[in-house]
Amino acid sequence: MGSAYLDLTKLELGKCTDVVLILQDPGKSDYLGEIHLSVTLYPRTQEDKEQYFQRNSKISDINRRLKSQIWSSVVTIVLIDGKNLLPMDIDGYSDPYVKFRLGNEKYKSKVIYKSLNPSWLEQFDLHLYDDQSQELEITVWDKDRSKDDFMGRCVIDLSQLEREKTHRIKQPLDDGAGTIFLLLTISGTTASETISDLTSYEENTRENQALKDRYALIDTFYNLRDVGHLTVRVYKAQGLASADLGGKSDPFCVLELVNARLQTQTEYKTLSPSWQKIFTFNVKDMSSVLEVTVYDEDRDHKVEFLGKVAIPLLRIKNNEKRWYALKDKKLFGRAKGNFPQIFLELSVIWNPIRACIRVLNPKEEKFMQPEIKFKRQVFVRNVMRLKAIIMWFIDISKFIQDCFEWESTFQSTIAFIFFVVMCYYFEPYMVPIAMLLIFLKYYIVKTITGTWNCTDEDDEPYGEDYEDDEDKDKEEKKSLKERLQAIQEVTQTVQNSIGYIATLGESVRNTFNFTVPFLSYVAVGSLVVIAIVLYWVPIRYIILIWGVNKFARKLVRPHTIPNNEILDLLSRVPDNEDLIAFRELKIQPTTEIERRRDQRKKLKVT
Repeated sequence: MGSAYLDLTKLELGKCTDVVLILQDPGKSDYLGEIHLSVTLYPRTQEDKEQYFQRNSKISDINRRLKSQIWSSVVTIVLIDGKNLLPMDIDGYSDPYVKFRLGNEKYKSKVIYKSLNPSWLEQFDLHLYDDQSQELEITVWDKDRSKDDFMGRCVIDLSQLEREKTHRIKQPLDDGAGTIFLLLTISGTTASETISDLTSYEENTRENQALKDRYALIDTFYNLRDVGHLTVRVYKAQGLASADLGGKSDPFCVLELVNARLQTQTEYKTLSPSWQKIFTFNVKDMSSVLEVTVYDEDRDHKVEFLGKVAIPLLRIKNNEKRWYALKDKKLFGRAKGNFPQIFLELSVIWNPIRACIRVLNPKEEKFMQPEIKFKRQVFVRNVMRLKAIIMWFIDISKFIQDCFEWESTFQSTIAFIFFVVMCYYFEPYMVPIAMLLIFLKYYIVKTITGTWNCTDEDDEPYGEDYEDDEDKDKEEKKSLKERLQAIQEVTQTVQNSIGYIATLGESVRNTFNFTVPFLSYVAVGSLVVIAIVLYWVPIRYIILIWGVNKFARKLVRPHTIPNNEILDLLSRVPDNEDLIAFRELKIQPTTEIERRRDQRKKLKVT
């Protein structure tokens, strides 16, 4: 059926290697299949084996220690998508994935099936060494059962890219078709002579003045997309949690502004790292948020979360050195550790007019977003948020209804006079003025109370139900019955709300499609009357008559029931659930005569 050869000289001692052997027949050239093996090469005798592994473990420990210290920079790649790739399958599609190679490091993306315009949204961190090639090789492949097909390649020379800056690269593929889009950043530099090193950094008054001139009001319309310039000085951190078995961590700091991402070098075996780095960002939107995250670097360059802080750019006070408390992943409570915090200095120079124009345009999409999964805590919190908004509208409607009901004579009298005056003198320009008065009210309140700067002192503003998933001690204290009851109440509220909205929508649709002709005719007649009235009578008088009727109704007829004519009409129109319930099933004949009559009808039809 076929044979294959395994070259043992290409195997490393004591290392498990995945090997694919293609079966061949010397007399035939047909494809005979392949064998997948996991091969480990060991010394022949037990003595040689012990001697080898003793020496090899020492060498690997030394190599791992040196490897973590020798790499000069971290190359962060965010693979976004591909466009117009080659169709490799019979159906005109491909199953593309991407391979990255930098020196001896290799990474492979996930496979996107049946697409010529795949969207990967994956991040990879490769390490750049001084003694290796700085060419990043990117190849695109089509996943197949037998052998993956080559779809194209490209090479990026990292030596030509500016350090400490996120580059948006759309690279065409050679030996294939289409382009791939990725974000590439070279940061985390360990060398002390780099521009990001704070100890050797010196202020340049000429450059500072050039920045101020760049965002001066007189040059506002020179480049509207360039809103501002952010400078971040990362000094140190303290109180971090220990992520290693020895009670220490290997922390490094990552700074993200929308899609721009920079990071510091790793400080090994410490809970109080001192990074002493300075980074700059080009600001495209002043409503953006700077996210500062501290990670622990583990073996094989995996990371473990240590803390995070989110800083809106509009809250930054220039040149203010201060400590920021590190929070958990959800930014609800304090991170683990001994009150972990990070020492930063932020400064932002920006053009207010460009910022105003920018906020009236679409917001920049952040490519790397965490996948949103269903969680009971998030579900409950969102329902409570929605409930608060609904209760706000209910309170307003209840206040208006109370004015119509004359439960408080003074309140209803003032509301009636205000309504009549507004209807008589109303002009469209009064609407934005009324909204400006709301702004003025809150401005005065904030000025008097001095609550412009929101500083939350509570470590857990959402309470114990919203802690990190890793800390479930408090959650386990609740009985299963209580948790099931809470879930049942919330799901019942959501179920009823969604059901009401669906019923209302189906009733509107069934009104227009003459499901109940009488009710549809009533709606048609009402619309005709409304159109005629709107044509002949000014809108202000219509609103005035409607309001006077609402206010006088309770005085003239004290026992009348409050109503809404439109909702009252829609409540009569059946929804789809009612139509199913109203559907009649075919009845069966009950007597022998009826059965024979039914059979004769069927024979006549045939």
